[in-house]
Parts: sequence; C-alpha cells; structure tokens
Amino acid sequence: MIVLVPAHRPDMRLVALVRSQRTQRPGLDVLVVDDGSGEEFSAVFGTARTAGAQVVHLEVNRGKGAALRIWVEEARLRFPGEDVVTADADGQHRVEDVLRVADAVESSGTMVLGVRGPSPDVPLRSRVGNRLTAFLFRLSTGWDLRDTQTGLRGYPADLLEWVGAVPGQRYEYELNVLLRAAREHLPVVEVPIGTVYEPGNPTSHFHPLRDSARIYAPLLAFSASSLVSSGVDLGVLVLLRPLSTGLLLPVVGARIISAGVNHALNRR
Repeated sequence: MIVLVPAHRPDMRLVALVRSQRTQRPGLDVLVVDDGSGEEFSAVFGTARTAGAQVVHLEVNRGKGAALRIWVEEARLRFPGEDVVTADADGQHRVEDVLRVADAVESSGTMVLGVRGPSPDVPLRSRVGNRLTAFLFRLSTGWDLRDTQTGLRGYPADLLEWVGAVPGQRYEYELNVLLRAAREHLPVVEVPIGTVYEPGNPTSHFHPLRDSARIYAPLLAFSASSLVSSGVDLGVLVLLRPLSTGLLLPVVGARIISAGVNHALNRR
C-alpha cells in the first residue's frame, strides 16, 4: 500500500502525518510530492524524509491534479501491484482515516472515497460549496455521492493506469475522476471519516473564484454533452422516421449516432 501526499508549501503537519502513519503501520510506503514549493520549504521535506517518507520534487508548481496524475502513474511503475491512497498535507486527514480508507481499498478492490460528515466546525462557505457540487454532480450523473470534493481517496492497483489517464491539472482533476467513473459505471465505496477544519482555513491554497470555476466547468461540460447527445438523438429520429414504415430502424439509428456523438464529446 502506498500513501501519496501532494504538498505545496506545507508546514510541519506534513511531517506529523508521515511520522504517525509510519508508526501505526510500519510497512506503509509514504510518497510525498513537493509540488514546486521552493527552497524555503526544503527543511520540511527533509524532515519528512527523515520520518520515513520518500520525497520527490517538481521544480515548478504544476497544480494538485497534475501532481496526483503524474505520481499515481509513477507509483504504479515504482510499486507494481500496490494500491494507492491519496491524502492532503494540511492536516485535514487523520491518520486513522487514511488507514481506514487503505483497508477499504484492500478489502473491496475498488475505488474508495473518504466521506466527511456534517460538522459545525466546517465554514459556511465550504458547506455550501460542497453541497452545491454534490447536488450538481447528482443532477448531471444521477449518481448520489455524499462528498465529491474529498481528497482522501483510495485506488486499487489495477485502476491506477486508468486514474493516471484522467485529464486535469488542478482541483478539477478529482472531480474529473468521479465524472469518468460515473460515465463508465465503475463501483465506488464510501467510507465515513472525521471532519477537520482550521479556523479560517489559512493554509489552504484554494482560490474560491478561480478554482470553483475550474471545478464546475467539467460538470457543465458533462451536462452539456448529455444535452447535445439527446438533441442529436431526437433530431436523427425525426429525420429517419419518414424513411421507414416502423420505429425500429429510426430508433436504433438515432441511438447509434447519438451514442457516437456522446462518446466523442466526453473524450474531449
């Protein structure tokens, strides 16, 4: 089992996470990805390495999604056959929850989401944003997930190549993974985890306007592709209906063409 932690300008909570994981489960491999933090954070990453993590450095900040995508694929090559759990470096994921997700991946053999429950400590902005995203996700996909924004996720080894192929550079990447899983009907297990928030969330690198736009864009695109495909389906049905005495040919033809359009749009 590999725990993958992307980190941009972290503090010593990253070290605490590494140390606690290695203490509670000594056989666990922790891979920390420095996402272009800069020289002033070298001491934190050096201490994480001393605590037992493998640390790799990206020279420039690529974004959380890019760091996850690149190093999920790297973990697949470095540790063949090992499952991967992704966790945040800012202290919002407790070690016992990381290990709970790891155990769920191992027992289920499928994607696992660490789902945060309601808590009065969660800022109003975050509560509204999380609920809105979950609602739009359900509206777009018909898939009812309680926490589409969670960064604590588990992926079985045989899914890592698929995960690494999902596009996305920043916060939209994790939602893209769920959208593609919904489209391909991949099973997902939800595991309850604790909800930890700092007052004011001062160490977060999330920019409310810019990154919210990045997150909602894939949802809108996903919904738009479905609407366009439905329009194509209806249009082709209307065009083919006069050419046939029955409905079988028009319906089958419309479905084949609209499915091709839907597939082409979703690939992009």
